[in-house]
Amino acid sequence: MHLDVLDLRNFYYRTGLGRAAQKAIRDKVLGLWPEAKGQTVVGFGFAVPLLRPYLAEARRVVGLMPAPQGVMPWPAGMPNVSVLTEEARWPLQTGMVDRLILMHGLETSDNPTAVLEEAWRVLGPGGRALIIVPNRTGLWARRDITPFGYGRPYTSGQLEAQLKRAEFAPERHLSALYAPPSHKRFWLRTAPFWERTGRSIPWRAGGVLMLEVSKQVFAPKRPGLREVVRRPLKVLEGVPAPGAEPV
Repeated sequence: MHLDVLDLRNFYYRTGLGRAAQKAIRDKVLGLWPEAKGQTVVGFGFAVPLLRPYLAEARRVVGLMPAPQGVMPWPAGMPNVSVLTEEARWPLQTGMVDRLILMHGLETSDNPTAVLEEAWRVLGPGGRALIIVPNRTGLWARRDITPFGYGRPYTSGQLEAQLKRAEFAPERHLSALYAPPSHKRFWLRTAPFWERTGRSIPWRAGGVLMLEVSKQVFAPKRPGLREVVRRPLKVLEGVPAPGAEPV
């Protein structure tokens, strides 16, 4: 079940914990995709906190918000780019997206398979998607004071298996939110330290898992195609082979 858009807005923009979480995740996204000049960047679920760095140079930025969640105008003080959409029917042309971010869109969906089918459809060949979900073994999935305490948390293996079934190619695993999900001043003040420390942890112990995937489109294989191509062209029938005596 999706959270209400007002609850998501209040967490990310009006609480210290939400702003710290936004920065930690966005820093990881920018480390992965530092720029998107001339590209189409789309977020689904409640991914708009991660899209702001791309507003200046991307060709187009779109924030898709599922109907059960609701929609809010975004970004503040600028022309609106957020759109209310059905989960399984996004108002985007096939293959038009270069970069796609899903946050609070997969784990809360009643039909995650349909969400991933739409994600695959709108991505262009070679396009990249970043899926962000609660970590089943992390602290953030165990407390409902943040949006990551709702929905269906994943392990790294579960997330990768679901993306492979949707015909995505896994590229890179990341993790974020290593500080405890607490509103206490000490944890908020030291959050950057815990994020830096988390980079050296060999296992993914953060509160969220992030999996970058790509869309690979292969040439169709049809039985008999090679044999058909090998047959001589009819337009050449009757033409003597090189070196043959004329009839």
